[in-house]
Order: sequence, then C-alpha cells, then structure tokens
Amino acid sequence: MTFPLRAPDVAVGNPMTRVDGPLKVTGAARYAADNPVPDFVHAVLVCSTVSTGTVDRIDPTAAVKSPGVLRVLTEFDGVKLPYDIRHVAFFGQPVAVVVADTLEAAMHGASLVAVTFTAGPQNTNIDAPQAVPQPGKGQGDYSRGNPEAALRSAAVVIDGTYGIARNNHNPMELPSTVAKWDGDRLTVWDKVQSIVGAQEAHADAHGVPVANVRVISPFVGGAFGSAGQVWPHQLLASFAARKIGRPVKLVLTREQMYAGIGYRPISRQRLAIGADAGGRISAIVHEGRTETARYGLYEDGLTASPKFMYTSPNMRSTYRVVPLDVNLPTYMRGPGATTGTFALETAMDDLAHRVAVDPIELRVRNEPDHDQSDGLPFSTRRLVECMRRGADEFGWARRNPTPRVVRDGNQLIGIGMAAAGYHTSRSESDALAIVNADGTADVQTATSDMGPGTYTSMTQVAADALGLPADRVRFALGDSNYPKAPSHSGSRTMASVGSAVFTVCNTLRDKLIRTAVVDPGSPLNGVAPGAVTASGGRMFVTADPSRGENYRDLLRRRGWPSLDSRGNWTPDDADKRFSMYAYGAVFAEVAVDESLGSVRVRRIQACYDAGRVINPRLAHSQAIGGMVGGIGMALLEGTELDYRDGRVVNANLSDYLVPVNADVPALDATFLPARDDMADPLGVKGLGEIVIVGVPAAIGNAVFNATGKRVTELPIRLENLL
Repeated sequence: MTFPLRAPDVAVGNPMTRVDGPLKVTGAARYAADNPVPDFVHAVLVCSTVSTGTVDRIDPTAAVKSPGVLRVLTEFDGVKLPYDIRHVAFFGQPVAVVVADTLEAAMHGASLVAVTFTAGPQNTNIDAPQAVPQPGKGQGDYSRGNPEAALRSAAVVIDGTYGIARNNHNPMELPSTVAKWDGDRLTVWDKVQSIVGAQEAHADAHGVPVANVRVISPFVGGAFGSAGQVWPHQLLASFAARKIGRPVKLVLTREQMYAGIGYRPISRQRLAIGADAGGRISAIVHEGRTETARYGLYEDGLTASPKFMYTSPNMRSTYRVVPLDVNLPTYMRGPGATTGTFALETAMDDLAHRVAVDPIELRVRNEPDHDQSDGLPFSTRRLVECMRRGADEFGWARRNPTPRVVRDGNQLIGIGMAAAGYHTSRSESDALAIVNADGTADVQTATSDMGPGTYTSMTQVAADALGLPADRVRFALGDSNYPKAPSHSGSRTMASVGSAVFTVCNTLRDKLIRTAVVDPGSPLNGVAPGAVTASGGRMFVTADPSRGENYRDLLRRRGWPSLDSRGNWTPDDADKRFSMYAYGAVFAEVAVDESLGSVRVRRIQACYDAGRVINPRLAHSQAIGGMVGGIGMALLEGTELDYRDGRVVNANLSDYLVPVNADVPALDATFLPARDDMADPLGVKGLGEIVIVGVPAAIGNAVFNATGKRVTELPIRLENLL
C-alpha cells in the first residue's frame, strides 16, 4: 500500500515512520527484563500441579543446598494476592519462589523444591454437567419487544450454536518484572499496559502509599490485553525483592505464561434470527456464556453487537459466566466483540444464503437509523459505505453465491464477508508539554505503548498543536512520574491521551503567543493573539508572515530555559447522547483442499470507518496485525486443557498454533476519510480493536462459500470439513 504525503509542515495525517523504530531495530529499546539494575538476583516460580486443593508440604531442603540458591520463599505473608494462598485455585498457581544469583541456578533450584498436594474436587470443563452458569455483574439481561413470539411467526428462522476455543496471548516478550526497594520506596520495571494501575496494584499489595511506588515501562513487546492488569507473578517479584533486600528479576517461562496471565475465555453462544422472505429481520435472540475463575470474575462483552448492529424490533440477549477451577481470563484483542460478532455475522451469512440475497444487500436492508439498544442516534455510522467501498476494492461482484462450485485444481475457492463494530472508549488523561529554549519540545504522559505506535502518533499530534516540526518534538511515556494516563487498552489511547496532548499543547502554544504579543522586544508586540499563527516553530502575523519570531528567540530574550503547560482532558457526556462506534467491513478469500480439508486464506481486504486517522502507515499496520490475529482465531488457535487436572497441554509455541509467514496471505485495508467530532477534539474513534472483530466470521463465511459446510466452532479444523 502506498502512503501519499501531505504538506510537510502538517504532521497529523502523514504516514510518518516510527520515531522509536531505530531503537527497536538496533536492539537499543529497553524492555522490562533488559534493565541493568545493579546487584540484582533472579527469581523463578514453583507452581501447583493440581487445579484445586491444598498444599500439604513444601520441602526446600534440596533447593537451598543447590549452588547459587539464596533463598526459597514458601510463605507469602505480607503481599496481597487475588486468592487465598493456602488454597490452590488453578493449575500453575505459584506456591513458592526460588531466588538465586543466576537464572540457571534459580531454575535448577525450582526443579528441586518438593511440593505435596491434596487435590480437591475440581472442574475445568465449561461443558461439564456440574458447570453452572451464573449471572455476571456488569452485563445484565436485555430485551425489547417480544422476540420469542416474533421468532415463532417468522417466515425464516436461523437458530445456531457457536463455540470458540480458549485463546492464549503469545506476545514475543515474555511477562517480565524487575523490582527494587529503597527503604519503603519501590521501583518496578515491568511489562504493563496501565502504568497508573500497576503503581496502585503494587502499593495496595504491599501496604505502602501509591506515591512510594514508581513503575517504569517504556517499551512493551506485544501484549494484546495480557498486560492490562497486574498478575500475581509481578507482585511476587516485588515481594521477593523486599524479602531478599536486593533487586529481583522474574521472567515467566512460555509454559508458565499460559497459567500466569489471562486469556480469551472459552465461549458458548446461541444466536437465532427471525426474518421475512426478503431477509428483513423481525427478531434476534442471543445467549452467551464464558468461563471465569472461581476466585475472581471476568466478563467478556460478547452481547453488545447483536443488540445494535441491525434493525430488529424484537430482541433478547442473556449473558452468563461459568466459574471453573482455572486462572482468571482477561481481555484479548477485540474482547467480547470479536466473539459475539462471530456468531452474529455467521448467522447473517446463513440468513443471506437461505433467502438468496447478497450478504451485503441483506445488511443494507437491515441498516438501522439509530441505536435500538439505547435509543440514541449514532454519532457517525458509515457501515454501508465501508461495505460498498470494500466490495469494490475486493472484487466482490465476481463472487459466485452458490457454494462448492468455484475451483482451482483440487482447491475449493470461496469468498465471504462480515461487518464489524467496536465501541469508542474515552477516559480522563493528563499531559505535560514543555517548549525549551533551544526550540525543541518535550511532551510527557504516563501512558504505554504495546506496539500500535503511540510514541509516533502522539508526536504528530503534539507537533501540529505546538506549531513545531515533528522532529523537534520528543514524546515520553511509560513512567508513573509523568502525568496520569488511563490504561493503554480498549482502543482508548488516541482518543484519551491524544486529546490531553492536543489540549495541553494548544494551551502552551497560546501561552507562547500571548507572551510574545505583550513583550516590547518582540516583533509581535501589540498584535492581537488571534491574529497570530504558529507553524514550523515560528510565530507570525497571519496576514503578514514576514512579521514574527521563533520560540527560541522569545525564550532566550526572556531569559527562560523553558515554558510549560500541564493540564487534563476529561470526556464530556457525549456517550450518553450518542451511540459511538467504529465500523468495518472485512472480505476474505479462502482455498480449501477438497481431499485434505485444509484451509488457506488467500487474501483479506477490509474497509474501516474509524474516524480521523492520525497516521495512515500505523493504521494500516494495525489492520494487518488484526487480520493476522483473526486468521489465528479462525483457523489455528485453541488452548487445550486436560480436564483431569486443568493442565494446559499445548503450553508452548510448538503445539499452540499461531499464524506464521506462510499462513499470512495478501492483506490490505483502507480507511474512510472521516472524523467523529462528537467523540473527542481529535475526531478519532479508536482503531486497535475494530481491525480484528470481523475477521474470523469473514473467513468462516468464505469457507462456507467454498465448501457448503457451515462451521460454527473455532478454530475450523480438518475434521469439520472432511
């Protein structure tokens, strides 16, 4: 994809390359485990081998005698964990920590710790008879009209069940923590998406003031939601450092990661659609349930999309959680929306086939004029435009609607599509902007960057707001000493942190202009502030650009080393007045080997309405990443549990399959030129999640078009198609 440049003095909208790119490609970017804290030691966890029960005895004798082992911690008194440490709540729960002067010594020592368990009655299977669904707390049941009666009277009824396997995050960077105490003050170098959340979690776990904890996380090597909360291993790292009196580094193994952090939970859904012979929907019924832990609650928001995506006067949805003896699930890219959309968009494709209507036309016929779930108007909604533009770019018109007729040798060729929506999230954020006497600027906020390009996009926003070239702006993140920012999650960062950066930098630019116009030594003295423009680091009279001066000259003449502005952006009540979502349409082509049942994705094309795009290059990269994740969810990824003890049997990258280069075909995405000024001052909607939401459904619908077999369980396996 080509990225045309805009005017060189306008950063936002340009496909600027990553400002942190050179650090990453040269190995100079410092990730959590890379921090060279003096005199540090290594910690390795000893974990439970049962999913529930009690720890009868821990014998550290052999480990303590092993060369290099400094201590074996078997009592966790003094640190607050999310479960009762005397009771085993899941397979892989930490029960001891071995600390040694080298990683090899710590690993060997951990293998020598003898632990005796008494296993209790357990269930790790969501489909077992004793797995009892329970109402959640955050997602209540919903109903409008009389859906059951409407289903009974509908000319056409689609009523299906859908299952999606558990998906584990597999970022390149393993969960890693380095912790150091100075008296009662703690510094943590960690892999986190929420700097402030981690700071508060460590403070609460150790009973110290929040101000006594500093969290540093400038680079995150992939997370996808897995670093969105603080997990027990992180608290145990700072606990061990306090007990030992030396800095401690703790890095989970790839196997430990599967139990040490959360995952996209197993889901089971029923989705029914009633429609007339022309495909106009009269009723939707959606029932969903997901696994959660007994010791904690995680709810996946899978019921949102069917409530509002299409016109349906009669609708009912229910959501239940199923407590099991497992570790706690968590957010994974497109949480809930990807899961619920798979059921909805598969059912819509099924309906289109049943009534012999083109899948795009079916969706257009059921396009709502407002959000029926809450009665609110849409802030912007250009889904139909996404579908039509995406169809043109993909070549949808060449699709044969009859399944199993298009071939390429022994390959059955199919084309499918799906629509997607994801809520626009906005949160309060602070920022600090400083213009220095040398004409450069520093902008700081305690956000994170797990890969979408936050350093770069924020630099662009700050540069335009300050009227500076982008290469004169340094953006800093990842430190709790910076102004507070929300969690780097939920596609909220650009709308939230970006709005704070935009607001504060505008304030600072105006402060510089007001300083100049009252300065007797300035060429701008006496000019009305509103008649002054700032661009390229220079302030000048808008009607006479030759009259002006740069920031550097103003600050040096005043004798100031810098001028700064610190402020806050808080979202208004727009989400109570408007339904705010990003939208997309995803198109996929697959080839299915008729003899073997193997599925290969040939190409994916998508078109998105994500509001204003700050950086087209970064946006395209996010879309490609979302598509790759969607390919994994549709065809490869599935965490397999041994239900006898809750062990993850494929807890490694050999047996847990993720897409690699050979699995990734031609992928492309376009974005509608747009902005949503109801959402935030930048006009952005959020982008990181929407790009995965419709991908699994589009692939599944393409598989149906290729084979005539409707697969409603993910991942799609060979046995589903033979």
